[in-house]
Amino acid sequence: MIKKVDLTNAAWAKSSLSNGGDNCLEVAFIDGVVALRDSKDVGDPDAAVLILSEDDYRAYTGGIRNGQANLLLP
Repeated sequence: MIKKVDLTNAAWAKSSLSNGGDNCLEVAFIDGVVALRDSKDVGDPDAAVLILSEDDYRAYTGGIRNGQANLLLP
């Protein structure tokens, strides 16, 4: 099911490792889903935002935490 999500009040966060730069992936947890965007796109109303279910996001990040190397670029 595709869910329409209002991101107007999304609280976006990015890694502290980005040192305040604009070359980072940002994440927002809102309305039961996870939104991902490129920090270079902040303020662009036409920017692409990837929406994932919380379960899919947990599976992906959990795989990385557990060392599943095929989820990372070589």
